[in-house]
Amino acid sequence: MNKQYLPLLTYLVIFLFLLCVGMLYQSRKTSDGITSITATEPESSSGKQDSSAGLSESPSHKKKIAITFDDGPHPVYTLKLLDGLAQRNVKATFFIIGESAERYPEVIKRMHDEGHLIGNHTYSHVQLTCINSTKAVEEIRKTNDILVSITGETVRYIRPPFGLYNKTLADSSELVPVLWTVDPRDWSVLNTGSVVSHVIKKAKENDVILLHDIFDTSVDAALQIIDILLEQGYTFVTVDELMESNPKIALYR
Repeated sequence: MNKQYLPLLTYLVIFLFLLCVGMLYQSRKTSDGITSITATEPESSSGKQDSSAGLSESPSHKKKIAITFDDGPHPVYTLKLLDGLAQRNVKATFFIIGESAERYPEVIKRMHDEGHLIGNHTYSHVQLTCINSTKAVEEIRKTNDILVSITGETVRYIRPPFGLYNKTLADSSELVPVLWTVDPRDWSVLNTGSVVSHVIKKAKENDVILLHDIFDTSVDAALQIIDILLEQGYTFVTVDELMESNPKIALYR
């Protein structure tokens, strides 16, 4: 090779080497930038990084279930139940006897203040279909008036005693009848273990559990049932919340 071309060739080699180095550096920089964007956690609305952001909610939704109580309030057992519900952050639905509400308005007020749903269970626990319609309507109206005077809220739901109702009453009261799907007959057995066992065996998503807060055994059973079902992945909701996802729940029994 002619010596006069050597310097030129040397410069050419150096130039090509520097060009390759520059291209390699630019490629690494772009790659690093993409990695950084992918790994960065999104910011919350406050501008701070949210460690939970990017983690989606579990696709399996919580199983909803409602626990309901009839015939109260009781001056001792209902308060014990409310204490247990508050400790567990669980909301329940109470169907109230009007004459008991008159005796213990402070218990009704606490139920309302703590976010439980309150419904009508007639004034004196009569079988509505066995009395004349005028008397039946009065049983419902009187209880509504008592509850509204304590809570300040309109009553929207009724659980007719013994689950017996008819179209005439439904049309005149405009209350939604709510029955049940799981009934351990706690008022009859008066045994905490038996009640717990029955409910746990039967309970499933969208069920409405029927209990009575006028028995100590039933209150103990209710709290045990809640603990077990929470452990099984259930979330307790009030009847109105349950009906949002399943409007026919009120007709179940």
